[in-house]
Amino acid sequence: MKQINRKTARKSVKQVGLENGFRSGLESAVSEDLKANGVDAEYEAHKVHFTYPPRDAKYTPDFVLPNGVVIESKGRFVVADRKKHLIIQEQHPALDIRFVFSNSRNRISKGSKTTYAMWCEKHGFRYADRTVPTEWMKEKSTATRLQALKEAGIK
Repeated sequence: MKQINRKTARKSVKQVGLENGFRSGLESAVSEDLKANGVDAEYEAHKVHFTYPPRDAKYTPDFVLPNGVVIESKGRFVVADRKKHLIIQEQHPALDIRFVFSNSRNRISKGSKTTYAMWCEKHGFRYADRTVPTEWMKEKSTATRLQALKEAGIK
């Protein structure tokens, strides 16, 4: 009788996420968590136009909650992502972008003492680990947040 290797028999979270149209297992998990909490958030349904010197570029948020909060889920938070989000923040300061990391205690690079969490705090971004906090989902919409979405070309 042939034995089945448990590791290969089960699909990884990433494989399941990719099969369901997500780019990562974390995005799939965040989507499931939002659905379980009754939040109808669209996945990568919008584009934010910004200028990424020296060219025009587009940012596709992972999720935009009905209350106007933009959720970006990150396993790895590389230099290009950090730079992009600082540029977007500069060009769309009222846009409420928040991060959900697989681990906010990860360092931004091998030799750095700075963690993803420390980077977010320094630059004024809110963040969480693994799931979208319930209080983010339950926050009321604000005119400022909704106007920022409109100005960024979302909704």
